[in-house]
Amino acid sequence: MVFCPICITFAAIINKKVSMIQSMTGYGKAVVAYKDKKIHVEVKSLNSKQLDLNTRIAPLYREKEMEMRQMVAEAIIRGKVDMSVWIEKDMAVDPTPINAALVENYYQQIRAISDKTGIPVPEDWFYTLLRMPDVLTKTDNDELDDAEWEAVKGAVKEALNNLVAFRTQEGVALQKKFTEKIDNIAQLLADIEPYEQSRVEKIKARIVDGLQQIPGVDYDKNRLEQELIYYIEKLDISEEKQRLTNHLKYFRDTMNEPAGQGKKLGFIAQEMGREINTTGSKSNQAEMQNIVVKMKDELEQIKEQVLNAL
Repeated sequence: MVFCPICITFAAIINKKVSMIQSMTGYGKAVVAYKDKKIHVEVKSLNSKQLDLNTRIAPLYREKEMEMRQMVAEAIIRGKVDMSVWIEKDMAVDPTPINAALVENYYQQIRAISDKTGIPVPEDWFYTLLRMPDVLTKTDNDELDDAEWEAVKGAVKEALNNLVAFRTQEGVALQKKFTEKIDNIAQLLADIEPYEQSRVEKIKARIVDGLQQIPGVDYDKNRLEQELIYYIEKLDISEEKQRLTNHLKYFRDTMNEPAGQGKKLGFIAQEMGREINTTGSKSNQAEMQNIVVKMKDELEQIKEQVLNAL
């Protein structure tokens, strides 16, 4: 059978800068026919901090393992990867031969032992002899030639192309999820503003009311005003809101960069978490704290999913 060229070239997949997130979860398979055999290649990937490649390669192709590893590293970049390459032969064309000389030797030995010991010879000679060691052992003396290696490379490239396509498809779902969560955090940040203004008056009223309940206490209203300003400045979250807004924008921009931005998205999510935590510690109001809890929940879902982004 003639080896068919692959429609999608490997270089196109590797060199194309895809401006979207790719998932590290992927699966790709390819089967290529070459002469009387089929070459199977299967590649699976999961999330990992770096490239962790495990291979199971047919003995005939092991001399090319380093080249295959390089192909995988260029296409996949990062992830825990299992790659299997095996051969399926047409047994009707290439059956396992019977070692006739060994069968005859076993026959003579069994006959001699029977004559010497009186043990009856087997009734079914073929059943007995074909079960003896190495009678059906196949000796495979194939050597890898250039034409077969080209077929193997084609199968590896096709399997990797399929895996990258799978990762890209999964990445679309990831990007949609991230966009939804980022929009939710931005909306919750906007929901804080009304409570942010009203809490200042509530804090001032609570302090003044507390002082009035202490009998015989006279206080300097100017000094109280100064202390209130100092206290309110410590609770001001304008900087946190500005930084969080910038982080949200940076997260969106990073999602549209070429594939391989997963680690950067993880770092941005950490910075977002710091600003949200600081906002929560400064809120000093039940309504604002409830909103902060919702923001933390949205961010936690981002952190869980970003671990799977390439």
